[in-house]
Amino acid sequence: MSETVDRRAGTRQRIVEAAAQVLREQGPAAVTTRGVADAAGVQAPTLYRLFGDKEGLLDAVAEHVMAGYVSDKAATVDAASADGVDPLDDLRAGWDTQIEFGLANPAIFRMLSDPDRVRHSPAAVSGRQVLAARVRRVAVAGRLRVSEERAVDLIAAAGVGAISVLLSTPEPERDRGLADAMYEAVLAQVLDGTPDGVPERAEAGPMAATVAFRAIAPELHVLSGSERRLLSDWLDRVVADLGAGARVTSD
Repeated sequence: MSETVDRRAGTRQRIVEAAAQVLREQGPAAVTTRGVADAAGVQAPTLYRLFGDKEGLLDAVAEHVMAGYVSDKAATVDAASADGVDPLDDLRAGWDTQIEFGLANPAIFRMLSDPDRVRHSPAAVSGRQVLAARVRRVAVAGRLRVSEERAVDLIAAAGVGAISVLLSTPEPERDRGLADAMYEAVLAQVLDGTPDGVPERAEAGPMAATVAFRAIAPELHVLSGSERRLLSDWLDRVVADLGAGARVTSD
């Protein structure tokens, strides 16, 4: 039984890898049942048995490629944290990598930009968790003036938007500075510091200090679990109140 399961898993992996290569080199239209079956060295009915239909196969391919990319990103974040890399430098590196990935893998990017696919993609969820880990390091450093969740949403939205616009523009006409400009605009919204948004070390304002405290609250093991949860809840309410006040003032 175990041998049969292993053989089935091996066949599935071989098909996914073959389909991923076809997708990268020729685009989604080339991912046909016959073409992928030939590339993987299997019979067409095997694809239907393992994936149901072409959409099921494309979902598996997107998940496979994205999972490998996210795994690499997670390792990079862990290494940056262990090596004491500045959180803002790490965040910028993550942004650059995301833009490069999207432009290098347009078909995968378009599939994973579909809200229905993202909601059911473990790799997409893991990717957001990697971004959240980078943002948390910025928060702990006392540099955020919005909640971690809002910072993650803003950065993710800006990244998807920048890649979408660049991919919709013929390559020779692409504005190479667009992604950089989008990133700087987001930093201006989320960072506490100087107007250019990239202070070497700024005195934290009330919001940045509260967000930093909220980021480390779950790690305060001198408190009981229920006390940590209560503290986190209080700080969430303070962050929400400060954020609402800031938006009213800006309006």
